[in-house]
Amino acid sequence: MAEITTIARPYAQAVFELAKAENDFAGWSDSVRLLAMIATDPEAAEWLASPRVGADQKAALLIDVGGDRLTPAAVNLVKVLAHNQRLPALAEIAQLYEALRNDAEGVVEAELISAQPASEEQQTRVTAALKARLGREVRLSCRTDAALLGGAVIRAGDLVIDGSARGKLGRLAGALTH
Repeated sequence: MAEITTIARPYAQAVFELAKAENDFAGWSDSVRLLAMIATDPEAAEWLASPRVGADQKAALLIDVGGDRLTPAAVNLVKVLAHNQRLPALAEIAQLYEALRNDAEGVVEAELISAQPASEEQQTRVTAALKARLGREVRLSCRTDAALLGGAVIRAGDLVIDGSARGKLGRLAGALTH
């Protein structure tokens, strides 16, 4: 895991610098997200990992599937990654790029995990509370996890707020055993 991050970081930084110079953060987000999605498709990933397939063929696959949604600069990125045998790092490059973009734009990605689906009002309240606490714009994504039993867990960057019944029971058990 750390190795793939180490490999991906300079590419993500280069894409970020290019996006900043072009003033096109959203366009590059779309491009790297699309390339990561293609590269992580099970069939494509198997083909891209094959030692019998040349770098030019691997690049051509991604470029063909991406089609006209890829800018010339994104096509060049694919070629560079293919020739440096870094295509498996595309998903990590996309994640690191998004983190750099969010930091530059003053945005934090947050996740609300709840036992039951969160209502629009609950999502709005969580978003407002996180914005006040973190001093940044918040992009909230939601998902459900019945294993939480009740309540919710909020993750925003390094911040984790565990208000789930499962988390409370775990803390209670820990307190009783000490």
